[in-house]
Amino acid sequence: MKQIKKKQALPFICLLLVSIVALFCAGDQSIKDSNVYNQADMVWIVVATALVFLMTPALAFFYGGMVHRKNVLSTMIKSVVAAGVVSVLWIVVGYSLCFGESIHGLIGNPLTHLLFKNVIAGKPWVGAPTIPLLLFSLFQLMFAIITPGLVVGAVAERIKFSSYTLFIVLFSLLVYAPLAHWSWHPDGFLAKMGCLDFAGGTVVHISAGCAALAGALVLKRRKSHLENKEIPPANIPYVLIGTGLLWFGWFGFNAGSALAINTLAVSAFAATNTAAAAAGLSWMFFDVLKGKKPSVLGFCIGAVVGLVAITPGAGYVTIPHSIFIGFLTALISNIAVHLKSKTTLDDTLDVFPCHGIGGIIGMLMTGVFASKVVNDAGNNGLFYGNTAFFFTQVKGMFIVVLYSFVVSYLIFKFINFVLPIRVTETEEEVGLDSTQHNEKYSQGTLLIEDKEVLRN
Repeated sequence: MKQIKKKQALPFICLLLVSIVALFCAGDQSIKDSNVYNQADMVWIVVATALVFLMTPALAFFYGGMVHRKNVLSTMIKSVVAAGVVSVLWIVVGYSLCFGESIHGLIGNPLTHLLFKNVIAGKPWVGAPTIPLLLFSLFQLMFAIITPGLVVGAVAERIKFSSYTLFIVLFSLLVYAPLAHWSWHPDGFLAKMGCLDFAGGTVVHISAGCAALAGALVLKRRKSHLENKEIPPANIPYVLIGTGLLWFGWFGFNAGSALAINTLAVSAFAATNTAAAAAGLSWMFFDVLKGKKPSVLGFCIGAVVGLVAITPGAGYVTIPHSIFIGFLTALISNIAVHLKSKTTLDDTLDVFPCHGIGGIIGMLMTGVFASKVVNDAGNNGLFYGNTAFFFTQVKGMFIVVLYSFVVSYLIFKFINFVLPIRVTETEEEVGLDSTQHNEKYSQGTLLIEDKEVLRN
């Protein structure tokens, strides 16, 4: 048996300790039906929770299809492993940090729901009075899972698996949890300021996009990027499958955020589908205007950008306005991707131009087109003459962008200090599937030439 280094044993030891502590923290596990619960709402949120979970493997297909064939599996597992890491972290302390008793509007008290204390048999969440608190917490867990998974696309093909796993933990605790508390807890300071984020434009997409930018800067450029080599996508049908599943899952993401089966959920569902459709067409047709042929990748990327853009305003904007939001955001992101290609920034799969900028535009468009006709718990936007609310959204956007980028940059720097964050040049050349996981997308064994590179 190979000698195991202390750093290699640490993840297992941490999980072992959590498992042992959990033995003595069962608490009150009784789940009782109550007249305050609405059975239809419960069914819908269970379905929505499953739909949002589906988005994580969908994202793995979406990203996995776009990288080089030698990095397909390593890219996919980095998204999917978040389901394991964040799920355990959520039970231990993550949910409490997001939705526990507020500490000055900045973070939840970690002791409020430590190891799910007072969650399983707790009172319903104030914003979801017709479903059990446990169901609300599971729905929110799925958002926490996919957010660090989004960052994978920017650092693909060069980051160590162990380093990225540590990033998931630190990002979830230090970036995602505070942002979720600020935006979605009634005592969070962004919520009190009047910022609106219906389903995660700021909490999920801006935070992931800015973290992606930070990661790309810390990890620096791939060898292929330095040599201006064009990387052929490994499997475009994977991208198409991933897009379809993301689109499908996003109905749970946005419509589920109504936290009940009502007309607001239906409106958010329709706005989500419409924005994605308009954005996919916008990206593809704009490519044609630039002299390109309509491509599968173009439509797929555009549709995802539209889904990102409509997320913060899905429950606040009218369905016709979602067409404009999707069209405009895809156009801006397309231009941003082109401009990024002229720089030295190596954001492998354009996560910042798509998710970061898409989330920013979506948040601002919420400030423009939000209407109390759609949701009387929201606000009227600039389009309806409310300048103050628009500038509230602008202020909130700058706060989230600055916080997400700075803290994520420090997290990546810290990880690089603790353990090497980037694979060696030889490992990068052979591919991360083989060197990080001893597996291969195309076949089960290393190619002869790969073995020779490793041997040398």
